Amino acid sequence: MSTASPAVSVTALNNLDDARYPAGLDSPVTGAAPDNLALLDDQQEWSAFSRPDPRLNDCWESNLLIEGMHCAACALTLEDALLGVPGVVKAEVSAGSHRARVVWSSELVRPSDWMRAVQKAGYRAVPANDAFARERRRGEARKALWRLMVAGLCMMQVMMYAYPAYVAAPGDLTAEMEQLLRWASWVLTLPVILFSCGPFFGSALRDIVQRRVSMDLPVALGMLITFVVSSAGTFDPQGNFGREVYFDSLTMFVFFLLSGRWLELRLRDRTAGALEALMNRLPDSVSRLRDDGTFERVPVRRLLPKDVIRVLPGETFPADGVVLQGDTLVDEALLTGESRPVSRGVGGMVIAGSHNLSTVVQVQVERTGDQTRFAEIVALMETASTTKPPLARLADRIAKPFLIAVLLSAGLACAFWWGRDPGHALMVAVAVLVVTCPCALSLATPAAMLAAAGTLARRGVLVRRLEAFEALAAIDTVLFDKTGTLTRDAMVLGSTQVREGVPVAQALAMAAALAQYSLHPVSKALVVAADAAGTSPSWKADAVTEVAGGGVSGKVWFGDAAQTSTQLRLGSAAFCGVVPPRTESLQACLSDERGWLATFELHEDVRPDALETVAALQREGLIVHLLSGDSAQAAARVAARVGITEFQGGCAPQDKLEFLRHAQQRGHKVAVVGDGLNDGPVLAAAHVSFAFGQAVPLAQAQADFVVLGDQLGAVVKSLRLARRTLRVVRQNLWWAAIYNAVCVPLAVVGWLPAWLAGLGMALSSLLVVFNALRLSDRAKPLKKFDRSLEKT
Repeated sequence: MSTASPAVSVTALNNLDDARYPAGLDSPVTGAAPDNLALLDDQQEWSAFSRPDPRLNDCWESNLLIEGMHCAACALTLEDALLGVPGVVKAEVSAGSHRARVVWSSELVRPSDWMRAVQKAGYRAVPANDAFARERRRGEARKALWRLMVAGLCMMQVMMYAYPAYVAAPGDLTAEMEQLLRWASWVLTLPVILFSCGPFFGSALRDIVQRRVSMDLPVALGMLITFVVSSAGTFDPQGNFGREVYFDSLTMFVFFLLSGRWLELRLRDRTAGALEALMNRLPDSVSRLRDDGTFERVPVRRLLPKDVIRVLPGETFPADGVVLQGDTLVDEALLTGESRPVSRGVGGMVIAGSHNLSTVVQVQVERTGDQTRFAEIVALMETASTTKPPLARLADRIAKPFLIAVLLSAGLACAFWWGRDPGHALMVAVAVLVVTCPCALSLATPAAMLAAAGTLARRGVLVRRLEAFEALAAIDTVLFDKTGTLTRDAMVLGSTQVREGVPVAQALAMAAALAQYSLHPVSKALVVAADAAGTSPSWKADAVTEVAGGGVSGKVWFGDAAQTSTQLRLGSAAFCGVVPPRTESLQACLSDERGWLATFELHEDVRPDALETVAALQREGLIVHLLSGDSAQAAARVAARVGITEFQGGCAPQDKLEFLRHAQQRGHKVAVVGDGLNDGPVLAAAHVSFAFGQAVPLAQAQADFVVLGDQLGAVVKSLRLARRTLRVVRQNLWWAAIYNAVCVPLAVVGWLPAWLAGLGMALSSLLVVFNALRLSDRAKPLKKFDRSLEKT
């Protein structure tokens, strides 16, 4: 995929003011003049907002931010508009994150075609990885705050003018004074209608033009009816609507609605904070080494493999690479889940998106752009932010017919009361229109799941599909792979057998002197064991050679007495020419001129939190199995160390798949935890799956959750968070249902004034969002479990 500059694409999508909404709408419509959109059809520009879809030939996947959305009905409208374009294979729009994912065929359609569909639907679309997205969001927040402040100031003044009418006794207010107060209230309500209500009227006008319905339409109708009725009472006090004006109610419920919108905007940004932090983590430019030895500042997109860059303390690494000079501490918390800084010296790997904390380093670039691990993580999170769980899809589908029912209910209520008091009838209709807006219903599921996904992302677990939370919360069985999952790639030294008269520490030191020249896992384990045991570092080796599949050999001596060196061999029994003691463990033999000298038994390194993780899963009532492709003896050893009683060795991938299907046929809900290397079929077939291990190509993983770090406890944390998430979703849905069941009848019978309806609508949405925020990083149960894992 091309790594061309996204400048043209960004320009094309930012110069969109040439095409605007119809008069009166608040925000510019997506899309530009046709020539601007045509710029996006250049394939070199696709990489700015798209990537090839690995699952479909000649198809691309684009991620966009949608501006102008306010509800689930907007999301459904956009999906229908996009899917109506020939060549668009799939379209998912999330009302919670305001993001869209479009899969399109490069043979049948061009980006400008489906961008025009977004434009015609009345929305603005920009690349999700656009560097200016945050600035636009800040601008949106500032506008929302200004509207709220204007509405609040005018509301207070209008309430001041309305107060005398509420407390005055008959005869206290003359007709002239009452009329003057009405005119003053009307003048102060004009800024609220013309400025503060702009988003509601703009969205409603767009719906009318497009012949559709969204959640802003009944609210805008309520505002307009209230203003018209009150204006009629002001201009004609003796007419049918002159008995009472409702400017105070109007400004009050506009203020309440805008307060809810503004807080929702802030809270939505917070729940999606992990994705936003990742998207804006890379720097815009970096210092690159020139041929003459000086450094020049260049855009990050111009970096190529083999370039040498300089990264200062406090800066972010822009690409994956190897440290050539310097020794520093690196913060990789957001990318790997490792909360403590890690040391990176010469030869150490650094990854794009991590922070340099202490000293200046020079790094040779190895991977840039979409080839980096950072890009794979962002791709996963973008996909997760646009997926819709079944509960959310159900709520979205209910939203549109519910809105139509709201409009009909308001009309019937108005007709019922019209004969008694037309003014009161219209205000009853307003209350019904405002109070029944199903914002809380549409926010119930995505708000909770996005908050949970953001929490897991900050803890080093990426959620590929939001619907996986529902499946994870329902599991009763967990299948663990062994190698690379319960165990790490490294080996650890077990028991050591030595020739009579040779100290164990000396044999280990001699073996380590040879092993330090090899990169084999067994050699590394011996070196680590020797360092940990504090054996004498005075043993040295020379003339070391390595035979692939055999071992290493060389001369070894103690101290400075090189003339007394001994020829040693370290490796397999055949390489050393010895017959070792019979054992099922992996062995490394050491021999000299006299023959066998020592045998080192090595075991797989079980993850330090594996025992606590398995115990925690069992305490949660889950059945835990271990399935391994290794021998039955190796599987039994690891199972015993981590507390698993149900295990099976010698399993091919097909055997694991058959075991899984048999468990599912018995009614079990199964989660599979594997390293993703040879577990693709079983990961894909499980109800929910975790891919473990950083070597896995993240974008091609079959898992629902991808664990970036090396903490196995992430599985338990994800399970507990999923169960809490489903509880919060159910609470939100019940609250939305109870709220409507109680408030709608009150509004219909005329017992719920318009201002209280606006307050109820705003509070219902805020309650749903605040309830979802309990799933954030500040959740105490998760912190408590973190501390229990740290103690182990």
